[in-house]
Amino acid sequence: MDKQLRYHAPAESAALAAARTSPPGESAATWRDFVAVTKPGILRSNLIAAFAGFWVASQWQLQYGSLILTLLGTMLVMASSCVFNNYFDRDLDTKMERTKNRALPIGKLSPRTVLIYAVILGILGLGILFAFSGWLAGVFGIVGMIVYVLVYTLWLKRSSTWSTSVGAISGAMPPLIGYVAVTGKVDLGAVLLFALLFLWQPPHFWALGIRRVEEYRAAGFPLLPVVKGIRRTKWQMLPYLALLIPIPILMYVFDYTGIWFLVIGEILSVAWLLMAVKGFRSKNDDQWAKKVFLFSVNYLTIALIVMILDTVRIS
Repeated sequence: MDKQLRYHAPAESAALAAARTSPPGESAATWRDFVAVTKPGILRSNLIAAFAGFWVASQWQLQYGSLILTLLGTMLVMASSCVFNNYFDRDLDTKMERTKNRALPIGKLSPRTVLIYAVILGILGLGILFAFSGWLAGVFGIVGMIVYVLVYTLWLKRSSTWSTSVGAISGAMPPLIGYVAVTGKVDLGAVLLFALLFLWQPPHFWALGIRRVEEYRAAGFPLLPVVKGIRRTKWQMLPYLALLIPIPILMYVFDYTGIWFLVIGEILSVAWLLMAVKGFRSKNDDQWAKKVFLFSVNYLTIALIVMILDTVRIS
């Protein structure tokens, strides 16, 4: 069991302290603040992943109405989860440099408004998935929300180094939702898409954690680099990266994708693993982690685009 971390919150700036002690200034909030609490960067990657899952299952025979509704439902469900995350983390966000100026910590949005916003987004998103994408897509939407909001945000993020690995389950839901919206069942294709997104997330996030380890330490988050150290984190990245290597092979062998995804996917997976191994000889962990993090972002983007373009056509 991870030891409880003791920390002292960094001193807040005068402006931030003033903002937090004054009543929430919702009159100063703009539509951009409501967009920001949904974490648009996460939504974009989730939408690409959901689109890839829908596309692979459709095999170029798209039902565009179903696609649009599935993407809309998925976006709203994930947006709701992110808004809930901002709501529950509002006090902790004041302790980290990269989050202390979010709309909630500085008082531009009130907690009550954000909570209502999260509930509305969740009801709309799940309603669309159950009504237009099938009960299985709706169930996976619920699973994603429960894991991200209750298991990850409220429990493990505050108490265990397992938060990243378990939280990756919710991040792997979008391609699964897209896939089952077409097939109505969980088969090998769904499992492989889930595995790709699940295995990608921990090494991606741990690279960021290594770069910002002191911020996470000061905030009291028991992230793996904080509790176990950077070297242990590098070792723990390796199994996830090694398990990514068979996925392009299996997707090609079982006719979900073509030769291009096999080749490019393998090159990307092997290159990422080699980059991680080189980290044990790196003299500058921050510089190495930055390269790994940027590579991981490009890995997912390229892999999903190639997967979409190289999906096997049905004759």
